[in-house]
Amino acid sequence: MSSDSLYLGLDFGTSGARAMVIDAHGQVITQAHCHYDITDWNSWLRALHWLCASLPTTLRKRIASIAIDGTSSSVVICDECNVPLRPPMLYNDATAKAQALEIATSAPSGHTTTSATSSLAKLLHLLQQPEANAARYFNDQASWLAAMLTGKSGISDYHNALKLGYDVETFTWPSWIYKLNVHHLLPKVVAPGSLLGKLAPEVATKLDLSKTCCVRAGTTDSIAAFIASGAQSPGTAVTSLGSTLVVKLLSTKRVEDARYGVYSHRFGDLWLAGGASNSGGAVLRQFFDAATLATLSQQIDMTQTSGLDYYPLPKPGERFPINDAQLAPRIAPRPNSDAEFLQGLLEGMARIEARAYALLAELGTTPLNEVFTAGGGAKNPTWTAIRQQLLGVPVHTATHDAAAYGAALLAKTGPDLLS
Repeated sequence: MSSDSLYLGLDFGTSGARAMVIDAHGQVITQAHCHYDITDWNSWLRALHWLCASLPTTLRKRIASIAIDGTSSSVVICDECNVPLRPPMLYNDATAKAQALEIATSAPSGHTTTSATSSLAKLLHLLQQPEANAARYFNDQASWLAAMLTGKSGISDYHNALKLGYDVETFTWPSWIYKLNVHHLLPKVVAPGSLLGKLAPEVATKLDLSKTCCVRAGTTDSIAAFIASGAQSPGTAVTSLGSTLVVKLLSTKRVEDARYGVYSHRFGDLWLAGGASNSGGAVLRQFFDAATLATLSQQIDMTQTSGLDYYPLPKPGERFPINDAQLAPRIAPRPNSDAEFLQGLLEGMARIEARAYALLAELGTTPLNEVFTAGGGAKNPTWTAIRQQLLGVPVHTATHDAAAYGAALLAKTGPDLLS
């Protein structure tokens, strides 16, 4: 790579897609953002093309490599040309309850795949649909988009493959998974950041990118946000406050318990333990726009609590720290004061976060000693103050809090980034 090479990270999250270009020193050169319909794979592809087209033409030819992060366990089942046969099943889709029970008869007790929202449960569900006979590939969001760039299908990274059942300790598919008759659709799994290949020539031409530009294996959106934060020490955590609330804690011990939606990703020689709640910014947007949120946050009296016992969810169903697909939102009674109502919502989400980290400690992780915050919620100082009171440890805003920045670092450094 030459000294003027640039690196492109593409983040496909729950609320939008972002591109970020960095140089060899990790400095941000340019970025772009767009909304997309996460329920429509065509919209994924349009967003990918729009983000690349939005980059200044003078920079495009200097991009040496690309990495993509996507929402964990958002999946598509595809034909022999890697064209999706059905709409995506999203990260929070809990349709596959019966399939999760089937997995539990083969998988180790408490395995992450025994959750109805796991990629493996979704695969079993999709194999029972009319299109199953035409299925040749099963892709997570990030890997499918990478395949659209390289033309090479059937490859995933071990972060996205975790909820499909991949054993990240032995780097193999476990023997029990073959009892489920899904082996013909299991991808080849590589380390995040591994070289997948160059852009397909026709893609390079269409996107006006260099024909020597490489694509690297990606990761999940929450792990990309963790990478962006720069956190490296056991006991350090990152809370991503986007549409959903995701916690990741760096630990010397691996923990996993599907009863609570807890799982651990490999992160070099350490483990990244955590889970994702359905609570988060999506709940706030149901009631307030961004400007109103900022104004009301300044009106909150931090000298006293609201006394409201909320469990804010955008709709019924929770994944972590309570794993209950039927859990109802609790956002009543609503006080007359909008500022007090917002305070109750922020306190409720802070309690969910605190409960999440407490649960991880109970399961045996390295104790929490510091939290970095990523995502839109990191910009709200009132929310930060409420969270710090409940967590009892220092809470900082990450220097780089965009998942796209973490993906760009992965594009630049490759698999060595995690070692």
